[in-house]
Amino acid sequence: MASEFAELLQGAKDGQPWAWERIYRTYAPPVTGYLALRGADEPEDLTSETLYHVARAIGKFEGPEESFRSWIFVIAHRRLIDARRAKQRRVEQAELDYELTASGGDVETEALDNMALADMQDLLEPLTEEQRSVITLRMIGDLSLERTAEIMGKRVGSVKALQRRALATLKRHLEAEGVSR
Repeated sequence: MASEFAELLQGAKDGQPWAWERIYRTYAPPVTGYLALRGADEPEDLTSETLYHVARAIGKFEGPEESFRSWIFVIAHRRLIDARRAKQRRVEQAELDYELTASGGDVETEALDNMALADMQDLLEPLTEEQRSVITLRMIGDLSLERTAEIMGKRVGSVKALQRRALATLKRHLEAEGVSR
């Protein structure tokens, strides 16, 4: 498996289309999910920005697949913070009275995806901002405690405590709504 990743990494560094296609198929969905659950206005755009930054800096990357995955989520997390800061600086624009609709794509799949995203956002609503970060990085990003702590700039013990409190809050919330095991 390690040699398979080394081959993929080298292919990406060499600019091989097959390697970049595989990187995109492997990492774009969880990054987009993480960004969407963290409240990004345009998660697909931020995912593209993230992968653009990965492409620009991949020549400097060295390490195993776990470190690569963590590196991508560090970049995604920073893109999200930058987008939030930029949004705060923007002048508010008036809302349009009509709804714009996207053309193309599978409407049914898009509707189901939007419903699932809304359900996940509702589920995470009772959590603090830090607890949401821990849960989305650990569960959606599939990152270790150590990598999550690194991204969040916290100690592993703090991340464990945040995760434990988040899961307890989610359990209480689900039990209150009548969801059983």
